[in-house]
Order: sequence, then C-alpha cells, then structure tokens
Amino acid sequence: MRIGFFDSGIGGMTVLHQALRILPTEDFLFYADTSHVPYGEKMKEEVREYVINAVDFIANQNVKALVVACNTATSIVIEELRKQYDFPILGIEPAVKPAIEELEGKQKKVLVLATSLTLKEKKYRDLVHRIGHGENVDSLPLPGLVQFAENLEFDENKVVPYLEKELSLFDLHQYSTVVLGCTHFPYFEGTLRRIFPEGVDFISGSVGTAKNLKRILESKDQINQGTGNIEFFKSGIKVEDPLTLSNYEKLFKILDEF
Repeated sequence: MRIGFFDSGIGGMTVLHQALRILPTEDFLFYADTSHVPYGEKMKEEVREYVINAVDFIANQNVKALVVACNTATSIVIEELRKQYDFPILGIEPAVKPAIEELEGKQKKVLVLATSLTLKEKKYRDLVHRIGHGENVDSLPLPGLVQFAENLEFDENKVVPYLEKELSLFDLHQYSTVVLGCTHFPYFEGTLRRIFPEGVDFISGSVGTAKNLKRILESKDQINQGTGNIEFFKSGIKVEDPLTLSNYEKLFKILDEF
C-alpha cells in the first residue's frame, strides 16, 4: 500500500519532498487538483467540495495514509475527512508554534505568509490565540506566489518586484522568523532570504508533518513497504506526459537547495 498526498497544485510536493527524505522506502501517490487551483482565494464551501471529491478518489487508490499537504484545505475540512475514512489523515498548518518558541529572549516578531483563506479561517486564529503571543505575530497573504509556482515562474526579475511591493508596509528588521504558511512558498525561500535581513529564519510545517507521518506508520507497523515510487495525478487523471514529469523532477531539485 502507498501513501497519498493531496494539494490544490504543486505546493504539496514541498511536503512530499520532506517525506521522501525520511521515508525513502515507501511508495507514494501525489494528487494535484489542478482543475481548481488556487484554493486560497476561493469561497470556503467551494474548496470543501473540491477537497472531498479529490479525497474520495484517493481513498480508492490503495492508500494506507493520506497527507492533506495544503494549509487551506487542512483549515477547512480536515476534521470532516478524519470522520469519514478509517485510514490516518494528516494535515498541515502554519508553523506558528515553533516560530514563537524561537522568539524567546529576542525582541522580535514572527511574520506568517499564507493564503487569504488560511489566514481568515478560525483554525488559524485559534492557533495564534492558543499559543498566546498574538501581539508578536503578523500575517500577510501572498496569493501571487501560488500563481508564480503553478506557472513554474521562478525568475527573480519577476518575483522580487511582487514581493517587494507586498512587503513594502512592513519593517522587515523587526522579524526574527518568517513562517511559510502555504506549501507553495518554500519554492521561493531562496528569493525571500535575499529580500529579508540576514539572520532571519524561515520555517514551514513540512518537516513536522513528515516526521508525524513516519511516527504514525511506525505505530501501525506499516513502515518501509515500498521502493520510493511516485504516481502523479492531476484532478483524477494519471500524469504520464514526460515533459510534466520532467518539470516535477526540476521542482524537487529546487527544494534540494534548502
């Protein structure tokens, strides 16, 4: 049996990349709902329907666990999915807690970059409130980065002007940590590092999610059951086009730099 990964687009591959590092002898299915990407600027009920339909397809593909590798989808429908299926379903959320823990002893703040819908959801607000440091957490939606990633556009001459405009109202020197709260954003970590002052940390929830996945599989004695094979699907259609598969390999190489 294999492990399913789901996202609205290619962002979830940043989480899959971490899983491949710590679970190299598993088989994977990656499902990108490219017919409906992006999720982050859509209505909540619309996204909920897309996710439920996609997960229904994935559940019939011989999976032993599913990672909803999308912060927006996690915030909207993760609990409903867990009630519906009998295999483990993991989500991902902005890594605010570890970011706050890094603040100890520093006169700095945390900046959370995510999609509009993630930042609007009660799940995110409750997360910040539960940690109890809301005054030290700022947030900024960056929907343009999702579009850049989906278009495989990583040219800094195009990306940097967008980021500089969106960040222009923030004093970047007041932050010690930036949370990449959308799974599309790690593709741009190198670009963001060049914009922010030296010494700023960048974190996402990908590593923690991958480690939690390993822990759950070990607890169920379902670990190391494959060869590292990955099947890719776009909105229910298996990807077999060599050019597309080559582009996916290039995305993994981008992530190998960090």
